[in-house]
Amino acid sequence: MSKTFRAWRLDETLLLPPSVQDFVPADHLSRFVVSLVRESLDLGAIYGAYKGEKGQPPYDPAMMVALLLYSYAVGVYSSRRIAGACRERTDFLMIVALDAPDFRTISEFRRRHLAALSGLFVQVLRLAETAGLVKLGHVALDGTKIRANASKHKAMSYAHMSRREQELAAEVARWLEAAEAADAEEDRLFGPDKRGDELPDWVKDKQRRIEKIREAKAALEAEAAAAAQDKARAQAEAEAKAATTGRKKSGKKAAPPSGTPRAKAQRNFTDPESRILKTKDGFIQGYNAQAAVDSHAQIIVARTLTPSQNDQDQLVPLMDAIEADLGRSPVEASADAGYCSEANLAALHERGIAGYVAVARAKRAANAKRTINGPLTLAMQTKLKRAGRRSRYRLRKQVVEPVFGQIKQARGFRQFLLRGVEKVSAEWAMICTAHNILKLAKATA
Repeated sequence: MSKTFRAWRLDETLLLPPSVQDFVPADHLSRFVVSLVRESLDLGAIYGAYKGEKGQPPYDPAMMVALLLYSYAVGVYSSRRIAGACRERTDFLMIVALDAPDFRTISEFRRRHLAALSGLFVQVLRLAETAGLVKLGHVALDGTKIRANASKHKAMSYAHMSRREQELAAEVARWLEAAEAADAEEDRLFGPDKRGDELPDWVKDKQRRIEKIREAKAALEAEAAAAAQDKARAQAEAEAKAATTGRKKSGKKAAPPSGTPRAKAQRNFTDPESRILKTKDGFIQGYNAQAAVDSHAQIIVARTLTPSQNDQDQLVPLMDAIEADLGRSPVEASADAGYCSEANLAALHERGIAGYVAVARAKRAANAKRTINGPLTLAMQTKLKRAGRRSRYRLRKQVVEPVFGQIKQARGFRQFLLRGVEKVSAEWAMICTAHNILKLAKATA
């Protein structure tokens, strides 16, 4: 019994090639991103960076921006993987219109325009607000630890630096002494075209290692000296205030500041600005990425990034960023115990924001057991306990934590590609921008 099959026209050429737009369905995310970039985003800062007509014409910045934003939205971050997708995937082929840039071009474009790319976060956020996705009725705050582009095994403590510096210096000195004593023999062995006193590669490596260790020690010493000055200034201000008011601070007197780094103070040689951070899965070399998420459609309305383990110092910057970008503050804000302090609670009150902040870590925020001294913290504990299961604090977990799950689990972003706080902050902004674009695309589909 014969059967007719659909023709497989593998070798057939097309008289009129199809439009690249036909590579993907009309409602595909790639089409949405291209339309967004071409019609709604202001790329003047990027276009303005190109001057003159020398050299080969560069790729259209709008195409490169659309390529990067779409790549981040679908979980492709490496420039090599993006370049590979431009040759193999129809959605990427459509964006680049069959003219794929190589990975060096993609990497250089991202590096050159990193600040302008991070600035697109505000533009996309305002588009989301215009689309009705941002209400600022309730905003939840949280942070997540993300690995840096550096290994924690490339970090060294100040005490170990001091020991290792002396060991390496002694080892190199011993070799140099032996080399000087054997000059004549080396001349005979190496021949007339060699001096005989060239340092072998292993000695050069050790000398470079010494230089790196000394640079890292100097940086730690400078940080310790600056911290000591700040502490001394704060102590002097506290003493002056106590003398003016006549009230002495209770408790043990603080130890005088020391300008010497702690023995356990560490510095990473690959990314010195990253830090060892504690996570539920152990310790990582990384950064603390912060986000404020609107409860209406899980739009990220503010983001910051810090190398510090502590979240406390990030509440006010997040609130300031929301007001700066959207021109108003949220009605309510919730955060876990990492953000709780008298200063933060006072800042929320001054801004007229109803705060719901856990006073200590516990399965239920209202049941947290902790010695509370501040009046605002005590009032917050009473507020959470009085509301019980009806507390607005319960919104925090269902608003902000799924966003981190979508970024880290669904889209696989678990490690930064760039190094240094400034560049990593811009990379985090691009991640947050891609997240908001996905929410915007889903809402307008």
